Amino acid sequence: MTEGGIVGEFLSLKEGTDADLLAMQCGDFYEFFADDAELVAEELDLRVSKKSSHGSSYPMAGVPLSELTPYLKALVERGYRVAVADQYDTEDGHAREITRVATPGTLIETTEEDARYLAGVVRVSDECYGLAFAEVTTGRFLVTRIEGEDAEARAITECYRYDPVEILPGPDLREDEDFLESLSERTDGEVTLHEKNAFAPGAATHRTREQFGRETLSSLDLETEGPEVRAAGAVLSYVEETGLGVLPSMTRLQPYGADDFVSCDVTTQRNLELTETMTGAGRSLFGTVDHTVTSAGGRLLKEWLGRPRRSLGELHRRQDSVGALCERALAREDLREILGEAYDLERLASRATHGSADAHALLRARDTLALLPEVADLIGGDDRLAESPLSGIIERPDCESAATLEKALREALAEEPPKTLREGGLITKGYDAELDELVERHENALAWIEELGPREKADHGITHLQVDRNKTDGYYIQVGKSEAEAVPETYRQVKTLKNSVRFTTDALEEREREVLRLEERRGELEYELFCELRERVADRASLLQDVGRAIAELDSLASLATHAVENRWVRPELEESRALDIEAGRHPVVEQTTEFVPNDLQLSESRGFLIVTGPNMSGKSTYMRQVALIVLLAQVGSFVPAEYAKIGLVDGIYTRVGALDELAQGRSTFMVEMQELSNILHSATEDSLVILDEVGRGTATYDGISIAWATTEYLHNEIRAKTLFATHYHELTALADHLERVANVHVAVDDEGNDVTFLRTIREGPTNRSYGVHVADLAGVPDPVVSRSDEVLERLRAEKAIEARGEDGGGASGSGTQQVVFDVGSGQFETASTDGGSSGEEADEQLDPETEAVLSELSEVELANVSPVELMGRVQEWQGRVRR
Repeated sequence: MTEGGIVGEFLSLKEGTDADLLAMQCGDFYEFFADDAELVAEELDLRVSKKSSHGSSYPMAGVPLSELTPYLKALVERGYRVAVADQYDTEDGHAREITRVATPGTLIETTEEDARYLAGVVRVSDECYGLAFAEVTTGRFLVTRIEGEDAEARAITECYRYDPVEILPGPDLREDEDFLESLSERTDGEVTLHEKNAFAPGAATHRTREQFGRETLSSLDLETEGPEVRAAGAVLSYVEETGLGVLPSMTRLQPYGADDFVSCDVTTQRNLELTETMTGAGRSLFGTVDHTVTSAGGRLLKEWLGRPRRSLGELHRRQDSVGALCERALAREDLREILGEAYDLERLASRATHGSADAHALLRARDTLALLPEVADLIGGDDRLAESPLSGIIERPDCESAATLEKALREALAEEPPKTLREGGLITKGYDAELDELVERHENALAWIEELGPREKADHGITHLQVDRNKTDGYYIQVGKSEAEAVPETYRQVKTLKNSVRFTTDALEEREREVLRLEERRGELEYELFCELRERVADRASLLQDVGRAIAELDSLASLATHAVENRWVRPELEESRALDIEAGRHPVVEQTTEFVPNDLQLSESRGFLIVTGPNMSGKSTYMRQVALIVLLAQVGSFVPAEYAKIGLVDGIYTRVGALDELAQGRSTFMVEMQELSNILHSATEDSLVILDEVGRGTATYDGISIAWATTEYLHNEIRAKTLFATHYHELTALADHLERVANVHVAVDDEGNDVTFLRTIREGPTNRSYGVHVADLAGVPDPVVSRSDEVLERLRAEKAIEARGEDGGGASGSGTQQVVFDVGSGQFETASTDGGSSGEEADEQLDPETEAVLSELSEVELANVSPVELMGRVQEWQGRVRR
């Protein structure tokens, strides 16, 4: 085919696919043409050349056949869908067809330890969503249904939890711009519009049954044509359409219910920094507690942290396992040492079904399967471990089948196979009789050639003679120029070099042809035998996945035990109650970097809401976060950083901590704060834990106090969730006298003169100051500003009660003070008299017009928007007006 024809074929193939890019095989290269070449060259720093087609010149960029994988991976991880067209022989020459499409969710050539989920999302109504999550590198396939008034928010939270790299929205959702926008804000996944028919109830159900078995849906109590089944069918259709070839690795459909796990919405996961920090610096909770020695164990531990459990039985099983490993230090370290040799069998199973696993991967699989008896012996040989749930974990895989597969791999594979699969050396001697015969003939032919040099030297008395081989000349006899005239007549000269001459003979050429034939046949036969072996491994994908998951679980539990021992964590008492009793609790991340001051917490049926006051930077947020993290860790099955902890299980953890300005999305800091608060008030239940930090601070003072006040009442009276509420609105502390379950605590401060020390200790009762000026000083605000702030603060304290004093005579009887105060009973700002005489309407009648005008102006002031200096000036003006 002409070069122009190749370009035309490329453009035709590209037109027939919805991929962003096309890599088309042309001999020993994969080529990109036209706009694709320019884009790929820019992304991957490739050289662009030009090819002509029908009078037009097209850019072209290519990569060698053997090097496509890293380039493909780089393009896909940048968000491109890349179609691959492979070449095949025809009677007229060569033709090409698209064999697969690599997308973010179907990329199997990855070295990342994190999971790479492909998600399908279906909406059948505003209150019913179905989701499916497939991990093509491991074969995991999960489905769930989400129902209720907040179904959309919870569906987006599930997507955030699994962090899919690619998302397939159903027909209804792909037209919903609000949903897609929310999805893009919460996840980094590429949105792909897969064909609508794949989501159709009948087609999706048929596809799911075809993959997992006709009776699977009924056995798992999944509704035929249900939303989660529709999502699953669409995902399966998409994976099949891409030509990836990993469907056989998806052996098990795993439904899960939203009620199985603690609800941790997107905001909470970010605020608590479970897997990544908000700033990108420092350590997340996962980065702190992760001591896993396998990539599969790390993935599982991260999943546990993002999806705490609500099952008391499952949590007790994990606690028992962690406890046993804590008590057996030597056994724990021996276990981690063994597991450190394990290969990622879940991903190996997927690569085997895909046909991309090489000999080295199968060797690692063999060696990993061989670890099972070692692990079983270690656990069974220790009474404490044997009596724990650890023994059930290692017994879960079919150990007999694993031993059989391990033996087959050991008998078949060479210990040091070549990197490529077609050059021979993959299979051991004795595995196949035909191969053994070929190898023997090949070795004999090579031995004859190896002995030719010494034999020719002896027969012809030539000193400088050697037999060698290269790609250009094949085998040859090389003789020094000084002895070239002495060679026998049977030698035929093939090349003259500076200091030597190369010859060949009929016998050598015949042996060379024999060697090449044997090498080719040996390579073909070994490749055939290897492919059969790989298919045998692929057929046992479910076994490899079972072994891999058991190893991952043991690794995760050992990691939690290691961290518990190294950091003096304790086993919390878990129960179905409203109790939350923590003695000397610590923040699991902060304690790693600083000398931490432990604190207690007591919540119960009668004391379920704490108002936390104290200065900025004193540790209020850290205290509340540590409570949330201790509860979360407990419901992961981990030990916790405390001296003692009794924890009543929660169904959700909700936080509103700080505010991220999202002006780019048209939402102010205060709007984000209110949306997060709205989500909490709609989602939390009496079994939830709610953490609120400075609600209402983003607006005017009276507005803010009102919102915080009403929020406290609603959480206390209506939702009754266990709540910690940090605030600088000291007015809220009065609620402890009026709401039976509300109590005040504060962060203690040692204040002696101008020397202020934040003790970071939680004590009962409210605080009386915020120490904002001191914090400004600590932050490095210039001394003149700090000094002036102190002066203004003292003046404002002196004028905190806005006084209206009457003078003797002038028609005023006696003297008195009028104050604007916050009435706890009504929750309103009111004017009150402090002269011991009249009040209410009677007091209002005693005010002169100027005082009324001042009070009117005061009521309209938005303190959050007025600087201290400006406010002081206004106060001085108002004083002068009311004292005249």
